[in-house]
Amino acid sequence: MFNRPPLEERIAARQRERGPLMPGKYFEHSVARNLFIFGIAMVVFTHLAAFVMIFFEPGG
Repeated sequence: MFNRPPLEERIAARQRERGPLMPGKYFEHSVARNLFIFGIAMVVFTHLAAFVMIFFEPGG
């Protein structure tokens, strides 16, 4: 549409230009790494909070 290649071809061309990740690197952007760490931390925190609420409730 409008003399542009389809979206799939544009994405494939961009990925070919970028190339593979360097060895030992797991995230392309630091923002992605930070969001991943934040998500994992929230899961751990909510599990710990639930554990405390279940086993250490006052008066029980």
